[in-house]
Amino acid sequence: MPARVLMFQGTGSDVGKSLIVAGLARALSGRGLKVLPFKPQNMSNNAAVTADGGEIGRAQALQARAARAAPSVHMNPVLLKPQSEIGAQIVVQGRVHGRATAAAYQRLKAELMPFVLDSFARLKGEADIVLIEGAGSASEVNLRHNDIANMGFARAAEAPVILIGDIDRGGVIASLVGTKAVIEADDAQLIRGFVVNKFRGDPMLFSDGMARIEAATGWEALGLIPFFPEARLLPAEDALALDGARPAKKEARIKIAVPVLPHIANFDDLDPLDAEPAIDLVRVRPGKALPGDADLVILAGSKATIADLAALRAAGFDIDIAAHLRRGGMVLGLCGGYQMLGRAIHDPDGIEGPCGGAPGLGLLDVETNLSGEKRLEPATGATCDHVPFTGYEMHMGVTEGPDRTRPFARLAGDGPEGAVSADGRVIGTYIHGLFADDRQRSAWLKRFAPGGAVIAYDILIEETLDKLAAHLAAHVAIDRLLTIAR
Repeated sequence: MPARVLMFQGTGSDVGKSLIVAGLARALSGRGLKVLPFKPQNMSNNAAVTADGGEIGRAQALQARAARAAPSVHMNPVLLKPQSEIGAQIVVQGRVHGRATAAAYQRLKAELMPFVLDSFARLKGEADIVLIEGAGSASEVNLRHNDIANMGFARAAEAPVILIGDIDRGGVIASLVGTKAVIEADDAQLIRGFVVNKFRGDPMLFSDGMARIEAATGWEALGLIPFFPEARLLPAEDALALDGARPAKKEARIKIAVPVLPHIANFDDLDPLDAEPAIDLVRVRPGKALPGDADLVILAGSKATIADLAALRAAGFDIDIAAHLRRGGMVLGLCGGYQMLGRAIHDPDGIEGPCGGAPGLGLLDVETNLSGEKRLEPATGATCDHVPFTGYEMHMGVTEGPDRTRPFARLAGDGPEGAVSADGRVIGTYIHGLFADDRQRSAWLKRFAPGGAVIAYDILIEETLDKLAAHLAAHVAIDRLLTIAR
């Protein structure tokens, strides 16, 4: 019997679609249903490696975890990874398909719909219910032609839609009612109900607002969801989350600074550090200086390493890093950040843009040659201080040079990995997910202060997903959602 399906679209980006799907996936899997998440098209530089050897958006990997299912490339068949202000790398069913400007991609979408529907059909054949997440805003009528992410997909898949509005940003009545006003009548008929997310205060004060939205749209009110502060503990899809306020940490005794560059990627590498009470993780946007009292500076991954290296220099972060090292600090480069630390980055084939390259920061005696082949695979081994780790690799390019004779780690069955400077204070590695391993995170904390990690990160994520599921069960008409699903 084919799976039931239900699609969740939003009035805009960052309204909570990803978390609502994750929470419902955990709640429904707790009822004994086999739930699979699906997002036809995603745009994110926060990606995950799947068991079947491809990559999908990090949010879909989290949703799969919430559903107690193995991540698959078919859960996110089209992934756009921005490489510039106007263009992106296109990943189709887990593999790099090519690059396109925003305008060219609009023409390409019709060719990608068969891949989307193929992946969707595969999931429907394996599940009791498929929870579908839209992308961006349902009201982007300028992008409706050949749409594969929102109403275009819903129409093709005959999927009923629940619309999500975000009251925290203001104007939620106008955004929901306005969506009904601007979309096509046939699309509006697919929307069966709405939820209002991120509410703060007394819900009775918005009961009239919910009624007004129902009256103006004809859509059923299915839930007023209070703000869920623990959402900050879960991996975010959108780099907008990097600007979110974080609670003060009175116990913090280690300061880690991270320059936030325009194409930062796989920034969930930082989340386990942020969860530790002992760590003050400071994210620094261009226009501000890196804190002078930082113990460690981390250069995170990048989807456009050469462009982000130029942005780093333009912001003066290279000067800050040099001063940080003179004060005896440490620097860690992850993936693209590792490439930036070397003497040079060469891009003879124009993988990231125009053919050429750029001088690196010169803090490691290595050079990187970018190539079209992408390494996507799990990684296990031990760092050279004999601390085990599990993580994954996701990168284009090969890095070689004299400092590679001092590797950061040794991979199980695959030899040395990464590089360390002669004084041991600059380290580069291609391993993502390093700090999600409690053993590694604890070892890094001990470099700077007594005591190790106090958070069991995997348990924290599982407990947070359970809390999210209970939160939604208390405030959303889940039984009604199951009735609407078809």
